[in-house]
Amino acid sequence: MDDEATAELDPQLAELLQSGRVADLPAWHELSVSEARRLEDEVFAAGDGPRLERVRNHRLEGPDGDVPIRIYRPGLQTERNPPPALVFCHGGGWVLGTLDSADDLCREFAARIGAVVVSVDYRLAPEHPFPAALEDAWAALEWTRDEADRIGVDPDRIGVAGTSAGGGLAAALALRARERNVSLAVQLLCYPMLDPDLERSSYREHADAPLLFRADVAWFWEQYLAKPADAEDPLAAPLWADSLAGCPPAVVATAGHDVLRSEGAAYADRLRSDGVETHHCHSPSLAHGYLSLTGEVDRADATMDDVADAVGSLLNLDS
Repeated sequence: MDDEATAELDPQLAELLQSGRVADLPAWHELSVSEARRLEDEVFAAGDGPRLERVRNHRLEGPDGDVPIRIYRPGLQTERNPPPALVFCHGGGWVLGTLDSADDLCREFAARIGAVVVSVDYRLAPEHPFPAALEDAWAALEWTRDEADRIGVDPDRIGVAGTSAGGGLAAALALRARERNVSLAVQLLCYPMLDPDLERSSYREHADAPLLFRADVAWFWEQYLAKPADAEDPLAAPLWADSLAGCPPAVVATAGHDVLRSEGAAYADRLRSDGVETHHCHSPSLAHGYLSLTGEVDRADATMDDVADAVGSLLNLDS
């Protein structure tokens, strides 16, 4: 993909930014951690999303206490044809986000892909810096694999997914799975945060882009990384991996008006060059976080379908 692929901002998104629920959001880095968390929950926990066959909360044993998860089941399970599963990590710069703030998005993924979604309420920075979030997400992935029969999912079709910082966590889970010879069916990386290098072209072009500023990203990385050396650890910043060969097939979604566009595009290119089957779903006219706006922006809704179709093709599901 041409990393410069940016079109005029989608008119519906532009209107939403002026008068909708995401209008006039302050920069995250200008708020205290507690203020940012409260605002993020207020804005993104709105709405019900698609109705599903079952949604339930659970707590699993993690590396430092229980990890809350929420399991979304799109339809009735059958022993002959159990659905795949996606272990999902929410966005929020590893600082913000809850099961509720990602609820609509998880419902959409479950309904459109036809997969059970296991959403992880991982520990947040700065109270719990890297690698706490990764360890919680890994515990959820192991639990999903161990409990596949009991929760009614196909053990051979378990993947990882995430948005923004959660996309970076999903990429890190895929790297760790490769290291530990754990087979994953797919990795879904939606406008992922993959590298603390803030000098890529999209950071220069869209430093003040809607919904996520360059300074926000810098602040999130400052909260997440416990020490300078972590910035070059591939499990914190997956673009630092020497090779991506052997990672699971990938779907990478990016947006034109997003400071994270360049690193997402670079990761998709590296995956392909290292022999990993990769679908890159790029939306030149949209901004960061657009998959949470499918009910308000037609282009976001259509791209969600494209993403779901790409994931479904890798999971061998009917379109």
